[in-house]
This record gives sequence, C-alpha cells and structure tokens, in this order.
Amino acid sequence: MILVTGATGNVGRNVVEQLLAAGQEVRALTRDPGKAHVPAGAEVIRGDLSEPDTLSPALEGVTAAFLYAVPGSAPAFLKAAKDAGVRRVVLLSSLVVDDDAEVQPNAIAALHAVVEDAIEESGLEWTFVRPGAFATNAYQWLGQIKAGDVVRLPFSQAVTAPIHEADIAAVSVKALTSEGHVGARYKLTGPQPLTLSGQVRIIGEAAGRPLRLEEVPPEAARQVMIQQIPEHLVDTLLDLQARSVGREPLVTHTVEQVTGRPARTFAQWAADHADDFR
Repeated sequence: MILVTGATGNVGRNVVEQLLAAGQEVRALTRDPGKAHVPAGAEVIRGDLSEPDTLSPALEGVTAAFLYAVPGSAPAFLKAAKDAGVRRVVLLSSLVVDDDAEVQPNAIAALHAVVEDAIEESGLEWTFVRPGAFATNAYQWLGQIKAGDVVRLPFSQAVTAPIHEADIAAVSVKALTSEGHVGARYKLTGPQPLTLSGQVRIIGEAAGRPLRLEEVPPEAARQVMIQQIPEHLVDTLLDLQARSVGREPLVTHTVEQVTGRPARTFAQWAADHADDFR
C-alpha cells in the first residue's frame, strides 16, 4: 500500500492516478473524504498532516509514502511512519533548496529544507523531488483570463521553465515503486525557457483566443496575490521573478532520465487544460 498525502492537489491527484494505472494499491489522505475528488480505485481516508492523531490509521499497512511539505508536520509524520513500518518516503520539495547554504535563500527554500533535513535524519529511505516553477502557477491568472483578454502582471520578461504536474508525478511514482532512486535529489524543470508573456500567449492559443500580458507595478500585483497565497511566500515569488528577468533559467533533463520520455512542453500543458481557461 502506498499513501499519498496532498492527494487532491494538482500533483497528488496525478500521483494517485499514475500509481493506480501501474497496478499499485493506493490510499489517499484528505481532510474531507466527502468532498475529495480522487481517481476511482483509491482508498480514501480522512487525515491531516497537521493533526498527528489522524496519521497512525492512515499509515497502517503502508510501505511507501508520497509526502507534501506542511510546515511543522514532519516530526510527527515520520515518527508515525516508522512506527507503522513504512520503508520509503518521497517528498515533494522545491528546486530553490540550496544544499550548500548554511541559511536557505528564501522562505520557500527554508520550508522545504526543514522537512528534507528531518527525513534524512529519520533513517527511512528517501527521495527528494524538487520541481521548479509549476505550469499550474498559471491558474493564478484564471480570473483575469475569464474576465477579458489582458493579463496584468509584473515582470513580463521573467523567465522560467515551467513543468507539467503529470511529469512531477511520473518521477515521484518511479521513486515510490522502483529501485535506484534512494538518496536522489531530483531537480525537475520543463523542457524550455519561457517568459511570463510567452506563457500567456500560449494559453491564449490553446484556449482559442488571443491573450496579451500588460505589465503592472509589483506592488499592485502583490495586493492581488496575497488574496491567494501567504504573504511571505508572495514576496519570495515576486523576488524570484524579478531576479529571473534577462537570465537563462536552469533546464534539466531529469524527467526523461528517470521516466524514459521527454518532459511535456508548456504548450502541451496549456492544451491539456485549455477548457479551464475558456
């Protein structure tokens, strides 16, 4: 049995789906099973990483777990996992974690590094899956796209190599179900650098109407973003965007090396989700 935490999220849902397709028994952890949209075939169980008392039942009979990083949750989860006989943990971490830094460079890196450190110290087998910018970050623009043909953002020339959530899941599934991945820190990106302006254009092409990006001051964007994302993370994201302007982002081939097929392009992601933006 494989436990998937964050099972209703963009990555977790794909992990569940791909594990089931591979013939694995899957238990999906969710705070509200009655409202959970989880692929058919998975066992759904109530649990919350921030509520340690809910973890033991969820981990019973589990041999491997896909873990979503929730601040402060790692010690209780890892203790319960060891008590239950779990052998392997695959963590959804972040590309911004710096292995050589005494102090992590930003809040996102610090959050994930704390969980990574706890897992390393636990004695369990582990793999860290470290994606960069998620293609699903484009959902932050959904309201603007539904309302018109202009997306207002700062840093129109900020560059990332956005990765499809299905590719993050595919690497995670390999690490959960096959040998040769213990101790790996997998840096994951999509296959091509794209500006934010380019991403908006590609979404428009997939949705069947022209979209354009209009640049706005960072503070104006910040006021909108803090309605969706914790404030300290918004500041980190805006700083990362500002720093990326005019720079070539890291592009890795890890997805292909682990799964045997190339990472999906952002155009493929936009085509897969085009109905969401129409």
